[in-house]
Amino acid sequence: MSKQAAGKPLSKNELYAKIADATGLTKKQVEEVFEAFKTEIKEALSGTGPGVIQLPGLLKIVKVVRPATKEKMVRSPATGEMVLAAAKPEKVVPKARVLKALKDMVAG
Repeated sequence: MSKQAAGKPLSKNELYAKIADATGLTKKQVEEVFEAFKTEIKEALSGTGPGVIQLPGLLKIVKVVRPATKEKMVRSPATGEMVLAAAKPEKVVPKARVLKALKDMVAG
């Protein structure tokens, strides 16, 4: 049993230490694996990449394009009067989708 209090999430160093113990790797090697995965995510979700990357059995990270919005009149919740909301440009955001294997792991 770890020193971890119930309900408190693992810190980055605690996570690296647990993975290192489970795999026989050093914490430095585990950190390098995570850095390599971050690089792969960046390449996959960049403008030239396929726009999707999967962590097998756990989750899929997808690039989603949110469309631009026009200026419009909206009601201010503080005063109740109508004010002009500024237009927003199109933006690209990542979206993580949980895969069935992870859902089953958590449920069971």
